[in-house]
Amino acid sequence: MTKGALDAITVLDLSRLLPGPYASMILADHGARVIAIEDRRYAGEAMKEGGVNRNKEHMTLNLKSEKGKAIFFRLAKAADVILEGFRPGVTERLGVDYAAVSAVNPAIVYCSISGYGQTGPYRDEAGHDVNYLSIAGVLDLIGDRDGSPVIPGIQIADMAGGGMNAVIGILMALVERQRSGKGQYIDISMTDGSFSLLTLAFTMRQLTGQSPKRSDFLFSHRYACYNIYQTADGRYISIGAVENRFWKVLCEFFEVPEYIDLQYDENRKDEIIDYFRRQFIRHPLAWWEKALAGKDICWAPVKTMDEALSDPLFHEREMIVGIDREGQSPLPVLGTPVRMSRTPGGVRTVPPDFGADTLRILSEIGYSEAEIQEFKKTGVF
Repeated sequence: MTKGALDAITVLDLSRLLPGPYASMILADHGARVIAIEDRRYAGEAMKEGGVNRNKEHMTLNLKSEKGKAIFFRLAKAADVILEGFRPGVTERLGVDYAAVSAVNPAIVYCSISGYGQTGPYRDEAGHDVNYLSIAGVLDLIGDRDGSPVIPGIQIADMAGGGMNAVIGILMALVERQRSGKGQYIDISMTDGSFSLLTLAFTMRQLTGQSPKRSDFLFSHRYACYNIYQTADGRYISIGAVENRFWKVLCEFFEVPEYIDLQYDENRKDEIIDYFRRQFIRHPLAWWEKALAGKDICWAPVKTMDEALSDPLFHEREMIVGIDREGQSPLPVLGTPVRMSRTPGGVRTVPPDFGADTLRILSEIGYSEAEIQEFKKTGVF
């Protein structure tokens, strides 16, 4: 099997739930050895066959015990990356924070993911995805113009704001370490990451002098050329004809050439939107898919999740793959979206059972069978 780009990298992941495990999953998909470490008291909350734990090893460890901490530091001395997702201050109280680890491994890249960051007035506040999007000003831009904000159906702050930025920071730190030989600390705030997603909206604010409003700016329902339309069967179709060349094709298809030069006309925008609403609702989605097939418009059917999962695009692109399981049918999981020619990432192993690799890892790092059994009796793991 071709080695992944991160084949020589070892990651200790102390995080739980979604943001951190999603980040370490990306690293694992590209060849890093990821050892997920959790306290046994969280076994009941584990994501049983969660895709975020694929390609990883899993061990249990009680970091509140001195022996558990000693085991952690033995692992940390040989690790390249440590990832944690506790509230600020927790790792310091446990004695496994960046200062403690870097004292024994100066080359360590240590990444903390938290809701509001390690500094600032909200650092100690509890939160979830919807709260981070709210504080960042993102949630207010999602939903109907005259309605309330709408919670997205995916975890934007957790995954894009936290997990992906953590991967970016870790990879940059690893590249810099090649020059300096030194590790460093990475502070990832899911709220900062969400706030950074306002880039285009912020640019529009600078250009127009007005802050974008929910469902009422260039890339959100303000004009007919970038909008969503209901079809006769209650389905939806998206139009993204931002450039005039695409808009021109759409207008010519509907035989309304008079609208071509009125694409962003403020006085006629509501009239034009209403016209297209009346047109699209005349036929079901399947009819429009055939009628618009091959048209250079920037359009797409709004698919359900089930429809997307069966779309040949994602199967051909290996974005839906199966992991072999002994005595069972393959476990379907989402693939890896970063395509690399020489060192491709991939899905190799099913998510391990909670703590499944504890004994093997302890043996691997030099503990005897007697010591391991004593650890087990005394609740070290």
